[in-house]
Amino acid sequence: MSQSIVARMDAADLRDRIIRSLRAQGFRVKNGVVLPPEELSKERIRELHRTAVFHRIERAREGLFRVEKDLLRHIASGNEVVPSRISPRLVEVQPDSEEELLFRYASLHWSVPVSSGYGRRLRFLVVDDHNGKLMGLIGLGDPVFSLGPRDRWIGWTPSQRRQRLRNVMDAFVLGAVPPYSYLLCGKLVAMLATSGTVRRAFKRKYGGVSSVIRREVHDGRLALITTTSALGRSSLYNRLRFGDRLLYQSVGFTKGSGEFHFSNGLYGAITEFVKTHCEPTAKQERWGIGFRNRREVIRKCLSALGLSSDWIYHGICREVFVVPMAKNTRAFLRGEAARLSWYHHSEAELFEYFRDRWLLPRAAWDHRYRRFDRDSFRLWGTS
Repeated sequence: MSQSIVARMDAADLRDRIIRSLRAQGFRVKNGVVLPPEELSKERIRELHRTAVFHRIERAREGLFRVEKDLLRHIASGNEVVPSRISPRLVEVQPDSEEELLFRYASLHWSVPVSSGYGRRLRFLVVDDHNGKLMGLIGLGDPVFSLGPRDRWIGWTPSQRRQRLRNVMDAFVLGAVPPYSYLLCGKLVAMLATSGTVRRAFKRKYGGVSSVIRREVHDGRLALITTTSALGRSSLYNRLRFGDRLLYQSVGFTKGSGEFHFSNGLYGAITEFVKTHCEPTAKQERWGIGFRNRREVIRKCLSALGLSSDWIYHGICREVFVVPMAKNTRAFLRGEAARLSWYHHSEAELFEYFRDRWLLPRAAWDHRYRRFDRDSFRLWGTS
């Protein structure tokens, strides 16, 4: 059998596997177009992500299964949480540390697959000093180059964006773990991301570092954080205030594109197919000669299989939020201001406001947190 016939058979098999996978997840494939389910409730969106989440958990098993018992010790049972004595603290995650293992393990429990972040990364655990248990996660990574709602809010030109995008980070994970999640501590975690602690950690890690591509020295000033809601319109970030300041500002919705619906065990086969049959769009010696990102890999594969590259548009639009770290963030990002007029919010100030506004009132009537057993957090059974 000739190589060309084998290649056509391999392509046909992969094409069929992709279509079957999309349908199994709940997408509709009609007339060469991928459509989401007709009714997109938050629970339905979770179901669409379920296959990708399961695959991510299985991939992580080898590295985390043997240490799951030790990691579970960092998760509180409900009887270990005393709302009036909660004392949150940000702990920066260092590479190859126990904190990094805990970050990876806890992020596997999100109802949507959590990215590892792109390029630069700044990660934190939120720990309750009262009992030493994990409250939540903050993960910041490089933002996408083009994001319409963000770019329109800033009002910058393409040249301004190229110059100042390095002063922006995107929150790829932001939220609380149980039992703290029952006490609205997801709001607290989102508030702590705006703290001076995060801003100073960014300065410490990236100030004075030269970029790989442009060879420019980073000034280490974090002017803006962006994030998108995982389940459409967000109830976590909307109307989240610190005093009179609206911390998270909604600026629109994404177009509903991404790669999660191909991240369910097929991405490895897609990658191998692309390596054999496709060429990277752009090759630059400074950042390597491979494909630029997962999106390019999937687009190339779909086109080579005779499918539309627009299948990366899954139709699940996420709400986009911007979090200015300074009063003049937009002017700075447009190059109209040389200095940033920072908001100075300490962890203690943010928590005090959260405690009085949300935590204690919720704890007074919602006692679900008390019934949480850390063993229910286990992913792989007895280890």
